[in-house]
Amino acid sequence: MKQLPKVIFCWSGGKDSAYCLHKVLSEKLVDVKYLLTTINDEFKRISMHGIQEALLDKQVEAIGIPLIKMRVHEGTNNEYEKQMEAVLLKAKAEGINQVVFGDIFLEDLRAYRENNLAKIGMKAVFPLWKIDTTFLINDFIKQGFKSITCCINDGYLTEDWVGKEIDKQFIEKLPDNVDPCGENGEYHSFCYDGPIFKNKIAFTGGEKVYKALQIKTDDKCTLSSNIITKGFWFYDLIPN
Repeated sequence: MKQLPKVIFCWSGGKDSAYCLHKVLSEKLVDVKYLLTTINDEFKRISMHGIQEALLDKQVEAIGIPLIKMRVHEGTNNEYEKQMEAVLLKAKAEGINQVVFGDIFLEDLRAYRENNLAKIGMKAVFPLWKIDTTFLINDFIKQGFKSITCCINDGYLTEDWVGKEIDKQFIEKLPDNVDPCGENGEYHSFCYDGPIFKNKIAFTGGEKVYKALQIKTDDKCTLSSNIITKGFWFYDLIPN
């Protein structure tokens, strides 16, 4: 029997991560030894998505794969890269040489990941690469996954889009300039049910919070030239 490559899987807690993990597990593409999630240690939340660490813990418990939490404080790319390198070098010492990402079509982001991993002799794997995003989001729903928007970019969507269930109606109503999977950063989500979970993740909706965009000189943020982002709306999900 062919031995599968050992990998770390970058887990954001959202729909793309969930669908990608389901794909690699169900198709037996890799041996997922760890999930890896970046946590903002000041707020104890998943970076960018704003999901409470307690809900991440519930996801991981329901998945059944060990989680490595990479805690950041400054929120800069320099800090992120140093922390990531330290985590991955430990994994490499265990015979893990590949890292799986759920990215779909952003060429600059793929190159950024590949270049950083090449510095430490590791390889990036992109199981969803160049798959049509309309197909992906519809198959995500078809497979029985459940997800809710937890963060939206106000350059693309209005406040009322945060806290929305991602279903067929959601997809049909998306503006034309929004990618169905939100691959350009239009929205982020929290996946709470589906075939990778042993049980549904219970939560209740809290308040909507607006955070104005803070630009740092080393941010690698790519937005369309005609998009003006002033900030992000977050939906605080409370673990039950």
